[in-house]
Amino acid sequence: RDHVQAMQERKALHTLLAKQQEDLPPRRMKDSYLEVILPLGSQPEIREKYLNVHNSVRFGRILEDLDSLGVLICYTHTKQEMQPRSPLSIVTALVDKINLCKKIIYPDCDIKFTGNVSWVGKTSMEVKMHMLQLHDGDYSPVLDATFVMVARDPENKRPAFVNPLVPETPEEEEIFKQGELNKLKRIDFSTASLLKMAPTAEERNIVHDIFLNTLDTRQEGERTVSFRSRKLPPNSVWMEDAKLKGLQICHPQERNIFNRIFGGFLMRKAFELAWATACSYGGSRPFIVSVDDIMFQRPVEVGSLLLLSGQVCYTEKNYIQVRVHSEVYDADTREHQTTNIFHFTFISENEVPRVVPKTYGGKYPINALSSQL
Repeated sequence: RDHVQAMQERKALHTLLAKQQEDLPPRRMKDSYLEVILPLGSQPEIREKYLNVHNSVRFGRILEDLDSLGVLICYTHTKQEMQPRSPLSIVTALVDKINLCKKIIYPDCDIKFTGNVSWVGKTSMEVKMHMLQLHDGDYSPVLDATFVMVARDPENKRPAFVNPLVPETPEEEEIFKQGELNKLKRIDFSTASLLKMAPTAEERNIVHDIFLNTLDTRQEGERTVSFRSRKLPPNSVWMEDAKLKGLQICHPQERNIFNRIFGGFLMRKAFELAWATACSYGGSRPFIVSVDDIMFQRPVEVGSLLLLSGQVCYTEKNYIQVRVHSEVYDADTREHQTTNIFHFTFISENEVPRVVPKTYGGKYPINALSSQL
């Protein structure tokens, strides 16, 4: 339907919002539990959408499906029986973690997604999802994912309260406690930014060791060596030479009900650029291992020019870590604004060169990113 008309109709839903969380009935974890089948094996006509050139499933499509499922699970958690339409606008705040235990996802076997709300704050919900694939009559695990979703008012302008979550068993108590710990870790991580806090002693030592290993003492005497005399260590690549960039015009086809670009689409495009960056760096086919810390900082409007920049930021043996920075360019104001930051870890078929930072800004992510491996 016409977008403007749809948004006008949503304004009337404001009267259905809870004024405080205590007004909403508590929910159990099983109340939001969902199972969804992706019938790649039993319905061959849908395979083309999911097929990549290596005859396996496109992981970017899986990211889109996980994002959609996470939103659906949250709407299930917050559903009120007497309300024909939900007054909430549920959007993805971040992808906390996706871990894969299979390198290849087969394009001709059914996939099952399961998930439920695992932790709830006042206006936010953590969702845990699992993906399994059918082999020889049994579903075997492929990946586990943790998303954080936030509830907003009908026009997506202000936070809105969500139903509290009540654990029923000791196992659910542990899951809920882990959700609370995850929240505290995210707060600690945000306050430890280099823009807010000085680097730690360990980080300073790492940076200094990298700097010393790249000094060229052969051209000048040891006493006269300068900061400009730099050399690349053997079997290494300068970080500034390990980049790929992409541009996406944001068409209406990829919009949500708020006339903004669907978060799953952004994740797919970022993953595809990250995969291409890892492939060109390692010189062989990379396989996704994990996805970390996808932060949705601001929405992407329809009509935006979306600029994506992929950067290899850490390597170790066969592992390649790629950071993708996403920003929108406003042609009228000529301003750039960051919208998302993505982190992907790949494993390559062969051992890869070591990536070496050359500047101050390139060095400090090394310690934090290497700890994820």
